[in-house]
Amino acid sequence: MLDVIWLIPAFPLFGFLTLLVFGRKLGDPKAGYFAASMVLASFIVSVGVYFDLLSMDEHDRSHVETLFSWVPVDSLQIDMAFLADPLSITMCLFVTGIAFLIHLFAIGYMHGDEKFSKFFLYLNLFVLSMTILVLGENLLVTFLGWEGVGTCSYFLISFWHTSPANATAGKKAFVTNRIGDWGFMLAMFLGFKAVGTVSYFGLNSAAEAGALSTATATGIALFLFVGAVGKSAQLPLYVWLPDAMAGPTPVSALIHAATMVTAGVFLMTRMNPMLAAAAPEVSTTIAWVGGITALFAATIAVAQQDIKKVLAYSTVSQLGYMFLAVGSGAFVAAIFHMVTHAFFKALLFLGSGSVIHGMHHEQDMRKMGALRKLMPVTAATFIIGWLAIAGVPPFAGFWSKDEILLFTLAKGGTSATILYVIGLVTALLTAFYMTRQVILVFFGKARWGSHANEEEAADLVDVDADADAETADAAPAPVETHGAHGEFKPHESPWIMLFPLVVLAFLSTVGGALNLPSFSFIPKDWQHKLESWLHPVVAPGENHITDTSAYDAKGLLALLAIAIALAGIALAVAVYGKKVVKPFEPKILADGWRYDAAIAAFMGGPGRKAFEAIAWFDQHIVDGAVNGAAKAVASTGGGVRKLQTGNVRNYAGIIGVGVVLLLAWFVIGRGVV
Repeated sequence: MLDVIWLIPAFPLFGFLTLLVFGRKLGDPKAGYFAASMVLASFIVSVGVYFDLLSMDEHDRSHVETLFSWVPVDSLQIDMAFLADPLSITMCLFVTGIAFLIHLFAIGYMHGDEKFSKFFLYLNLFVLSMTILVLGENLLVTFLGWEGVGTCSYFLISFWHTSPANATAGKKAFVTNRIGDWGFMLAMFLGFKAVGTVSYFGLNSAAEAGALSTATATGIALFLFVGAVGKSAQLPLYVWLPDAMAGPTPVSALIHAATMVTAGVFLMTRMNPMLAAAAPEVSTTIAWVGGITALFAATIAVAQQDIKKVLAYSTVSQLGYMFLAVGSGAFVAAIFHMVTHAFFKALLFLGSGSVIHGMHHEQDMRKMGALRKLMPVTAATFIIGWLAIAGVPPFAGFWSKDEILLFTLAKGGTSATILYVIGLVTALLTAFYMTRQVILVFFGKARWGSHANEEEAADLVDVDADADAETADAAPAPVETHGAHGEFKPHESPWIMLFPLVVLAFLSTVGGALNLPSFSFIPKDWQHKLESWLHPVVAPGENHITDTSAYDAKGLLALLAIAIALAGIALAVAVYGKKVVKPFEPKILADGWRYDAAIAAFMGGPGRKAFEAIAWFDQHIVDGAVNGAAKAVASTGGGVRKLQTGNVRNYAGIIGVGVVLLLAWFVIGRGVV
């Protein structure tokens, strides 16, 4: 199977080309099933490659498949080549596997859309780009996929482009990611200048061998980090991701929760020897950016009312955890949390899509409530996702998040201790805002009798959550003045949408088994499976913490993490379930600390004036100097050209005048008699 790893991107490429030509003819739902089958085929090939690698010795688990010479220019020799190793195949397995489930969900969610086949064309193109990104043997091939997922992000976020909000969100994502792309390109340029190649083997080998100066390694690592910050939505470039929720919910699940936004974490892990060779301040910077982003986004999530916006800010926060792990030298923990996050966040996004579908496209949680009786499968699976992200054992999120916190503290020093506390506070807030979401959507009292506005939501007829489904159906009296939809009945989603939820709920429950810690009650054969698998790739940069005091106290730290999660859940239940105190949701948090508004104000005010001043300088000074020189030459040439009349008598006269002037100069000027 290693010789045919090119089939992993080839199947979605075939799906894209087929839908491009025959998509309209296939129509709804055949185009969706065809696109899903192509992604399933990629997943099957990925499984085959995984077992091939597993059968090899640890140090032989790396295979390069070269398709053709892509850029043969003097010393710049770049192949279109794919790299199959534990890291790339881990990415391929969860990218293609989860993408397949999301394709199935989208068949039901997008049913009846007039651009049904085009949507799946874009989804297949995205999977193609993502597999190229993770399989690339060098930075340029990865950059091809990197730009591909960015383009698909624009297409899919603004899929319903007739809505100004969707169109604007798509452009915002595209433009913001260009800043990160600038950093990625500079890293490539600097790497080629220093080593003469952009191959991962060449760059990482040079870093491991000490062939790069600390300054060069630091420059490459920082530029790569800029690229990762843009793609993985970290401060200060996170602003595109919350707005990206304007796109269809399957897009939110696929691109902005499970795969695309994790590309930055993948890139930093792939280049971990370069981070190890860089100045220590680089890792510290990465850890602080991740920690601050995690806490910042979590504070915003506690006050959001849109069911998808809560999950969007949660994604930013969880990505912050991953960067905290990278900065702490815990690359296995970063990948572990990336995989478990893909399970439970895809589940939560698809669950929110199921709620939106059942609520007739309503997304305001203040107009929901008591849905667990009417949408039992959606509710049960969503609750599993909630427990996983909240960090409640034995669900997957607990194991990966706990490992990140352990590595953070074990790094040692005041900075590490502060970051550990930030991680704990973020975990508390995560449990709080996710419990709030579950209560507002599935428990409490029904507020879905009509689409009321913000002020009217509290005045709707309430229904006890303990009432049976029939009572819940009938009790909310229709309030015709509350919106154009009038009375409606929430309903469960079809099986094609529920099946992915059930599978993802199972993975969110058992996903922690991928990398169980070394506790005495866990059999040794079950411990650190992912760590052993990724060891050949991450060994140069991975921190070893077995001899630290934090590692010795890992049991107590795990109990502390559990207590923090339970405290967050209990606090949310007291506020939103039992209503012991009035909810505290400051408008500044609902407005995202007004960070986005500040950027918009700057761009629309001083920023625009600065851009206009630069444009004026370019037009009048730079272009003016160039154009002025050209005009001077043209004017002089035009004047001289008039002397060329073509008349012999004029030329003879000019020669005569010239002779007289020469004689005068010799006689008068030089004193020649």
